[in-house]
Parts: sequence; structure tokens; C-alpha cells
Amino acid sequence: MPHNSYRLSVRGQQGSVLVIAIFVITVMFLLASALVRVLNDGEESLVLEVWGTRALFAANSGAEAGLARLFPINGGVTDCAAVGTVWTPPALVGFSDCQVTLTCNAASLAGMTQYTIASNAICQSGLCDGGVVGGSSQCIRVNRQVEVQARVN
Repeated sequence: MPHNSYRLSVRGQQGSVLVIAIFVITVMFLLASALVRVLNDGEESLVLEVWGTRALFAANSGAEAGLARLFPINGGVTDCAAVGTVWTPPALVGFSDCQVTLTCNAASLAGMTQYTIASNAICQSGLCDGGVVGGSSQCIRVNRQVEVQARVN
């Protein structure tokens, strides 16, 4: 009699290994998908940081170019009209896909003129202005603004 009860006990437990295996596979899948999501988020934040740095440097360069136009190297001071509204970055890798706009304001007070130059840089990659070409619709657009002031007696 003990021999038959052992046989029934083994038959009753044969399907439990399958349930445990499915549970373990499901948990491993969830852990793997969470890890992939964390890695993708880290990659995206790194890309945004790089584009943000490019935009900041482009805005700095635009402000410096505006100052160079306002205070030419041969001496003297021009006016805000010489600064212009656009600075075209050089055709270098660091400035690719960046556009820089400039604004200049002059304020006179007590025989002194204060110039304020604002440089706004927008760097982007992908199709940010609509449309899907080749099935890719990813867009990264970063904006940085730098403002400098200079006084002249």
C-alpha cells in the first residue's frame, strides 16, 4: 500500500515544475525589460546633454561674434545695426545643425551707453519640423540663450 501512495504523490506534483518555470521566465523577462528601459533613458539623457552643450557653445560663440561686430578690432564702437540678427556658425562638426539668432539693445544714461547682446542658439537633429522620412520621426531640439552686456563711456 505505501508503494501506491508514493506513486500518486509524484503524479500530483508533475505539473508544478511547469508553473514554476513559467513564473521564473516571466520574472526574468520583466527584469530584462526594466534594465533595457533604464539603459535607454541613460542614453537619451547623454544625447540631450551633448546637444545642450553644443547649443550653449554656439550661443557663446554667437555672443562673441556680436561683440566683435559691435567693437571692431580696428577700434571704435559701432551701433546695434552692425551686430545683425543672425550669426552663421562655421561648417564644423560641433556647430552642425545649429542656428544662432542675435538681438542687440542699446540704452544711454548719464553719458554712458550700455549694450546688451542676446544670442539664442537652437541645435536639432532628426525631423523636428514635421514629416516622416524613412520611417524615423525622432527629433531632438535644444535651445540655449546667452546674454552679454558691455558699457561704453
